Amino acid sequence: MTNTKITLPTEHCETCPAYSQLEQMGIKVGDFDRVVALAGNPNTGKSTLFNALTGLKQHTGNWPGKTVTRAEGGYQFNSVKYKLVDLPGTYSLLSASQDEEVARDFILFGQPDCTIVVTDATALERNLNLVMQVMEITDHVVVAVNLMDEARRKGLEVDTRSLARDLGVPAIPITARTGEGMSTLLATVSEVIEGLVATKPLRVHGTPEFQKAVNELAPMIEQIAPGIPNARWLAIRLLDGDARVQKALSSGELADIVGRQQRADVSFSKKMSVEGRQ
Repeated sequence: MTNTKITLPTEHCETCPAYSQLEQMGIKVGDFDRVVALAGNPNTGKSTLFNALTGLKQHTGNWPGKTVTRAEGGYQFNSVKYKLVDLPGTYSLLSASQDEEVARDFILFGQPDCTIVVTDATALERNLNLVMQVMEITDHVVVAVNLMDEARRKGLEVDTRSLARDLGVPAIPITARTGEGMSTLLATVSEVIEGLVATKPLRVHGTPEFQKAVNELAPMIEQIAPGIPNARWLAIRLLDGDARVQKALSSGELADIVGRQQRADVSFSKKMSVEGRQ
């Protein structure tokens, strides 16, 4: 997503291409300037971080058409208002469950300005699968290495600088329960969104044959669904035999999603243009 400011309803929707898709996902952007997704495995302290950032400025509900609970709230940093969307705790984005599908679809189609992936400093290795999957979808990722106090108590040393270098995205040590590292985390999210911190996510390229197949499939997907975000990731899912993605492409569902977003953008933009002149 571009770094343009989201301030609604006073600005035209051209400055916020994902706005209509967020509304279809049940997310009311309101007067927030940025949208941040919060992802992570279960039991990594994701909810603790969410509560620490949003305080009482939050509410819960269900995702449209799903029984999966959604929590969203807001926080302010350096006079910028952030909408924080707490995605379901999941180990993967491969859509084997409703939780995984919701998290994947929001990161892919909702196009948040940044995605914070919360990890457990005491069991970092098992959390990196989700981190890698999120980095396949978006460049705007910050890894929050939580429970640093527990890691120290267990005699574990976590080198977040080396982790950030290897992953190609910032890795910030925090303890959400005590507030340790929170100001650095918020500053880093802001800098990633504004482009002040460049990210280059580590992505698995596979064999030359696999990469050739991805490069051939991606343009075909873009032709079927013009404007689709991250056709490369969808191509990888097809090669992995993801039945859900196959069905969405063959049925025209992905093209419909993009089409609805584009039509809603035009409609909303015209509405704002008329209201803005009144």
